[in-house]
Amino acid sequence: MVNRHTALKIRKTHRYLGLFLGIQFLFWTISGLYFSWTNIDEIHGDQFKNLEYQPKAFNSLISPSEMDVSNGIKTIELRDIDNAPYYWINKEQLYNALDGMPKNSITQDEALYIAKNHMKSGLEVESVEQITETGKHHEYREKLLPAYVISYKTDEALKAYVSVSDGKFQTVRHRSWRWFDFLWMTHTMDYEGRDNFNTIVLRAFSLLGLITVLSGFLLWYTSSPSIKKLLKRKK
Repeated sequence: MVNRHTALKIRKTHRYLGLFLGIQFLFWTISGLYFSWTNIDEIHGDQFKNLEYQPKAFNSLISPSEMDVSNGIKTIELRDIDNAPYYWINKEQLYNALDGMPKNSITQDEALYIAKNHMKSGLEVESVEQITETGKHHEYREKLLPAYVISYKTDEALKAYVSVSDGKFQTVRHRSWRWFDFLWMTHTMDYEGRDNFNTIVLRAFSLLGLITVLSGFLLWYTSSPSIKKLLKRKK
């Protein structure tokens, strides 16, 4: 059995580790509860989307082989932009799919048309703005820029994002998603990009958490009357 001085050191170590790690443990618990009690489809904003939307079919499209693409065609996607067909070629340029003319960007009205196709009917647009850059903590991070931000008059602070260069409906963001994003950050402890599970901070806190639990077991062992009686009997 350890002596009293060692037992006091173990108790003190356990107490201060618990105090130091307590806030993070609280965040892990709260975020875990939130994740388990929320519907991930609702976090993605499916309740605001027109999930029955089907892309429009077009006829008399120009053959991609007839288009003047200097480096050749590696990838191609068809876009419906204000009832007109466009090819998005090599993930870098829009071309009119009827006459082959390039299109450098979409207009605000075209962005509203695209958003209307992908969002549920009945939503009222509050404002439209264009963003050209985002920070590491922006809700539209790591997606194609520039983009139009379409804000709707809802209690959820709903926003839809449509990229300017390719006319693609990118994503929706709302209040529940933002709570999820914040709690996900505290859960992974990646305060830069959210999804890195190999940060030094997370590794350090995980290791200290393990030490805290083990010190708790050791503290129980050194202070348990049952253990003390058992050891006396053995002697």
